[in-house]
Amino acid sequence: MPRVLIAGCGYLGQAVADLFLSQGWQVEGWTKSQLPERQSVPFPIRVVDISSHKDVLAHKSDFDAVVHCASTRGGGSDSYRHVYLDGARNLIECFGNSRILFTSSTSVYAQTNGEWVSEASLTEPRHETGGILREAEEAVLAARGVIARLGGIYGPGRSALLNNFLEGRAVLDSENDRFVNQIHRDDAATASFLLLDSAASARQIYNVVDNEPILQSECYRWLAAKLSWPLPPLGKATSERKRGQSNKRVSNNKVRALGWAPRYPNFAEGMQKSVLLSLDREGV
Repeated sequence: MPRVLIAGCGYLGQAVADLFLSQGWQVEGWTKSQLPERQSVPFPIRVVDISSHKDVLAHKSDFDAVVHCASTRGGGSDSYRHVYLDGARNLIECFGNSRILFTSSTSVYAQTNGEWVSEASLTEPRHETGGILREAEEAVLAARGVIARLGGIYGPGRSALLNNFLEGRAVLDSENDRFVNQIHRDDAATASFLLLDSAASARQIYNVVDNEPILQSECYRWLAAKLSWPLPPLGKATSERKRGQSNKRVSNNKVRALGWAPRYPNFAEGMQKSVLLSLDREGV
């Protein structure tokens, strides 16, 4: 029975772990801080700081595959360096014979004119955090690993756009409207499984986003209509975007060519069938 390590068993990592488990893999999860509700999961979860070489080495075992999907949870450059770059290097050194998947971000594309970008497009991140991600990517590729550049992750209990809308932080900025590229957590999990299960993916980069980039203003207009709420006010966005000041449409053609297809192909379907449905069930 093949074994997989999920290094970063959080919001995305647990979904990836569940999928591998359902496909007959033995799963082990690592997390920097173990939460009480995770005690009942049907696979071992260990408290391991992947940024610490000593800690990773102390928990070394034999795995056929390793998924690096740890998160900084919004941290800055130091957090990115520790979690993504140091973490990737430590996993590579300790699990050099394993297939390694690194979950990166489409934020490494800095295009600003709404153009379509593919894995062959120029990557010149304008923020230090994006440059750190590129360093981590190169380290994983050199180790014959595979890179999944994820769009903004959303799903049950999580949507930055919905939170901005409900909490009154959303504005309709006609002069600086931009395309957003998203991926449902469960679709990110199925893509991760496929990329590790496909020998063709070694030393390759794949964009993992849904089929239809959408203008941010259209997201807010859809939410207003669906929830019968007033539209956000007109104005100028002032908050710093986590993914920088980019404006591009990210193509998923390369990963779809491997046979992957998102269950939630666009913003409307993902929000309607997953996020808003989960809110209804919780009585929100």
